[in-house]
Amino acid sequence: MSSEKHKNGDMSVSDHEDTSGSKFYVVFLTMFATIGGLLFGYDTGIISGSMLLMKDYFNLTTVYQEAIVSATIGAAALFALIAGIITERFGRKVVIMTASFVFTGGAIMMALSNSKEILLIGRLVVGAGIGFASMSVPIYVAEAAPASIRGALVSLNQLFITIGILLSSIVAGAFSGDKENGWRYMLGIAGVPSIIQFVGFFFLPESPRYLVNKGKVEEARKILEKLRDSSNVDNEMRDIEKSVKESREFEQSNVFATIGKMLGNQPVRKALLLGCLMQFFQQLCGINTVIYYSASILRMSGFPSKLAIWLVCVPFAVNFLATFLGIYLVERAGRRILTLGSFVGIIIALIVLAVGFQLSVIHTPPVSLNETLSSKCEYSKCDPCVRNKDCGFCYSKDNPTTTGSCLPVYSDHPERYADPNFRFQNGTGNFSINFRCNKENYEHDMKNVTWADNYCPTEYSWMAVLGLALFVIGFAPGLGPMPWTVNSEIYPIWARGTAISISTAVNWIANLIVSFTFLSLLESITTYGTFYLFCGISVLGLIVLYFMLPETKNKTLEEVEQLFMSEEYRSKHKKYMTYEAKDNPAFAGEKL
Repeated sequence: MSSEKHKNGDMSVSDHEDTSGSKFYVVFLTMFATIGGLLFGYDTGIISGSMLLMKDYFNLTTVYQEAIVSATIGAAALFALIAGIITERFGRKVVIMTASFVFTGGAIMMALSNSKEILLIGRLVVGAGIGFASMSVPIYVAEAAPASIRGALVSLNQLFITIGILLSSIVAGAFSGDKENGWRYMLGIAGVPSIIQFVGFFFLPESPRYLVNKGKVEEARKILEKLRDSSNVDNEMRDIEKSVKESREFEQSNVFATIGKMLGNQPVRKALLLGCLMQFFQQLCGINTVIYYSASILRMSGFPSKLAIWLVCVPFAVNFLATFLGIYLVERAGRRILTLGSFVGIIIALIVLAVGFQLSVIHTPPVSLNETLSSKCEYSKCDPCVRNKDCGFCYSKDNPTTTGSCLPVYSDHPERYADPNFRFQNGTGNFSINFRCNKENYEHDMKNVTWADNYCPTEYSWMAVLGLALFVIGFAPGLGPMPWTVNSEIYPIWARGTAISISTAVNWIANLIVSFTFLSLLESITTYGTFYLFCGISVLGLIVLYFMLPETKNKTLEEVEQLFMSEEYRSKHKKYMTYEAKDNPAFAGEKL
């Protein structure tokens, strides 16, 4: 007696086969593979806290800070494309192991770097490892997973990314007190899970689909039986072999010819456009400004550096918890509703962030004690004072909005206290507050005054924390995992590796654009203007995907392919489905 078939790419299993036996092994395998996601998340998050220390240790300019962040992203974009080629030639397992090995080397290099140039090279090496993992892990998991839990298992990669981000905030807080070497520990610890993944993958199997493609059918069968905890895998093996055979009809001699074939195929071309747009808007909504620069954002909103590093745990913890909601709903609510709903949440969060920063600027404290120190720090309000990297705001804790001065910084000190060499006259004799903000006296008088470098005291700091939390609540269940899930489902087998590598590269390129321009945008169009810009892009993304994104939940490969076919394409191609009517009467003899 046959039952309805579910298909995950090249895998088709009956309901009996899909639900029988234990799923423990495939879940265990998935969690081990998605350590790659954890490494990505950790590196994404740790740069936020470590940058506050590295910036002063290496005296980094704004452009170099952006380069340190963006080097990893640029390398990841390039190596995600390379991964698309080598996963088909050498296997998914080999690429994942290569990713963990390369990442470990980069983490060690960053931790031991004695110059900003070596640090930059280490960031590039880590980016190569992340690029390999970001492309190979979703394919590996999708090809190993039973169809009934495919979406949930692919979404585990996003969960592990959030675990890595949350872990990074805890590590950053723990080492934030060490101004000299704290950043070394933050960056170096990333090598520990990558070593664990590298060793563990010696004992994990290759993708059954890849093995069948290489002619290792019996080995693939044994692995599939172990993955399904059942010997009843005949139907699934038959479908894999059939899919591989069909895919070889489309194989080309090189990747460029494959891309040409994809662009000439109407449904694949449309699917690729959708996949790339989902990855593009995932990044252009500004998510990684929230992750990469979260500590800086909180500091700019009015929190001191050490407190800002710890407060990052709040949105990161919310991000982690909200991801479970996506895993629960992906097979229930579906991909489309999660994605579109995610955009709505993100738009609301960006408005909260933008309004909060705008109110902070409008109500910025005045400079009430005007000393004649230097023309470069002669400002009447706090906001323009701290936006000048050579100046800081010294204010009374009891009266932050009425008693404050704009003073030149002592740039050679890690905390950038007020310059201890200044001399001034203010005509009132009230200069003790400012003097106590210098290097020698500040730490002995913290109960009375605060030295604010790169931030202003404000009553609206809570809006930054709320905005960041709302952002990740909106992002984590939908726009976080859905681009990866949808991309793993919408391509035919012959185009899957190349198409996913292209869409992954688009993700990294968009990520690079955002991360490399964020600090410059803050300086040129203000903090709130930057968040309004991301809000506008998110509105555009919501509109575009509302009209383009179909629902792929519980659909076979053949059904998904039809979603992207134009009527003209259908009329020109008379290929018939090969399903037997008794197995799937809805598609028996239907024209493609």
